[in-house]
Amino acid sequence: MKHTRMRYTVLVDKNESGSYTVTVPALPGCISQGETWDEALANIEEAITGYIETLKILKKPVPVEVEVTLKDPVVA
Repeated sequence: MKHTRMRYTVLVDKNESGSYTVTVPALPGCISQGETWDEALANIEEAITGYIETLKILKKPVPVEVEVTLKDPVVA
């Protein structure tokens, strides 16, 4: 079976509580969160995998990466 590894841009927002919310612009509705940066990224990886698996089951196209322009890019 052929496996393809795709890369998606994720947007990470720090919440007032100190936790993080992560979204994937190329995958509408794909969102996750975590108490720490690392937990949030691990959770969004799982969410992306589930999102893509669901699209495949439904025989829907899997979106490819889209360009995202940020007002104030943050590098962590």
